[in-house]
Amino acid sequence: MATLKDVATLAGVGLSTASRAISGKGPVSADAAARVQAAIEALNFRPSSIGRAMATQSLGIIGLFVPTFFGSYYGTILKQTDTELRAVHRHLVVATGLGESSPREQAIEAVRFLIGRDCDGVVVISHDLHDDDLDMLHRLHPKMAFLNRAFDHLPEASFCADHRRGGELAARTLLDHGHREIAVISGPFTASDNRARLDGFFAELDRNGIARDAVALIESDFSPEGGYAATQRLLDSGRRFTGLFCANDTMAVSALARFQQAGISVPDDVSVIGYDDDYSAAYAAPALTSVHIPTLELTQNAVRWLVNQCYGTSNDIFREFPVTVTMRASVARVRTKGKRVG
Repeated sequence: MATLKDVATLAGVGLSTASRAISGKGPVSADAAARVQAAIEALNFRPSSIGRAMATQSLGIIGLFVPTFFGSYYGTILKQTDTELRAVHRHLVVATGLGESSPREQAIEAVRFLIGRDCDGVVVISHDLHDDDLDMLHRLHPKMAFLNRAFDHLPEASFCADHRRGGELAARTLLDHGHREIAVISGPFTASDNRARLDGFFAELDRNGIARDAVALIESDFSPEGGYAATQRLLDSGRRFTGLFCANDTMAVSALARFQQAGISVPDDVSVIGYDDDYSAAYAAPALTSVHIPTLELTQNAVRWLVNQCYGTSNDIFREFPVTVTMRASVARVRTKGKRVG
């Protein structure tokens, strides 16, 4: 396989001249550039990524940490990140957490892995990391963006929707449809974005005379299996409820499945509202009402901001991400007569 030295020798130029001609950076005469190009073609030379990195001080790679590869929510983030990077001829390396350690330790290890692979920049998505962890990782690699995480120490690097507002809208939707006997399937209580949406949800209920301890609350883990098991626990508890809020769409879709198996009609017997409004929500049965988080736009702007930091581009960056509710068939007015769940 031909090397840069072979190209320089055949072209009759020095190594530095050949490198400048290939990278397009630095002064090279037209004659020398033509001879280098001819040597490249004659030798079928292909610059290595290491060689390009030496010439440009960049591997052209952005790292992305996600807690898991599963689910349509993370699928949207992965796809949009790759789309943004390919548009500027850059590439994506993805890491996730695995092993027996805690989710927090897995996240730290995975981000360190990406930093150790000399990624030009890193996008971090983790509700398990503490602010001190983000500070530490940012010191290791200053070109870092935080997605779905409000980080007050580095607001310019943070891209996050107003999850407290999202929780308020979920509660408001159930209340507006007459529901006052309510249950919640939560994500992990340790997750910062989950805590924010629960705080908003219960604050809105409290403003309408419904105390937090009057609501059946089950902690789960955002997974399909977790949503299914949590729904079963609600059914087993005997608590009466006509409205159910699930802290993400993945768990909400599992709840719909478990209700159908139990002969419980949605929305006639119980209304269900999810969160995220990922692309699976419209295809659930019945179609899932969900709090819409603009995940695509959040991802797009986080990645474009990081590309600006890494490569000197000047993408316009937007930081307003309105949270709304997408109404579909899974929420209806509470029935004054008939069966209640529980």
